[in-house]
Amino acid sequence: MGSIQVIPDEVGKFITFEGGEGAGKSTQIKRLAGFLETRGIVTSLTREPGGSDGGEDIRRLLVEGAIDRWDAMAETLLHMAARRSHLIDLIEPARQDGKWVLCDRFADSTAAYQGYGQGLDLDFIAELRSKIVGDAEPELTVLLDISVDQGLARASARGNIARYERMDRSIHEKIREGFLKIAAENAHRVVVIDADQSMDAIEAEIRQHTITRFGLS
Repeated sequence: MGSIQVIPDEVGKFITFEGGEGAGKSTQIKRLAGFLETRGIVTSLTREPGGSDGGEDIRRLLVEGAIDRWDAMAETLLHMAARRSHLIDLIEPARQDGKWVLCDRFADSTAAYQGYGQGLDLDFIAELRSKIVGDAEPELTVLLDISVDQGLARASARGNIARYERMDRSIHEKIREGFLKIAAENAHRVVVIDADQSMDAIEAEIRQHTITRFGLS
């Protein structure tokens, strides 16, 4: 496969949503898409792991089965393989068509979950990210921050609890701390929003950040 090329000012924007389990990412992605479409912006909603056919195949390997099915290294490599497929097959083609891509999780989740949460070397993850993602980084990342207990309770209430949601609470605490460190180190890109608010209040904050970041009226 060839390298991923992003042509400035000729492609759609790329916005990612991050956060722990039960943070409400899927709901807010749909709400932001609805707002953008009122401004005449065509959106493409997607998720990780998944998005492309290859990514969805890998997703099933990652979210199903026993908690100890993979170690952190194996998980990271699977996520990166899914991400590469996702970028080439869906994200970049959509952007080249002028669509704004809104993605439920991206590379920050790998650093938070496999790095901070499970202890894999962060420099190794960053090196892989550089090779896999290259210049195709999001212009805006929305981090929905929620307490571990509340997030896991929300996730449990949905039913069909996935593999990551069944991991030890202490790991989820490390994941949350990791996301907040990532946000602090990437303040130019990441905005942190308190997810322990009403859905409408969260939506309003995300909308305002998007308007400000991209100069929307």
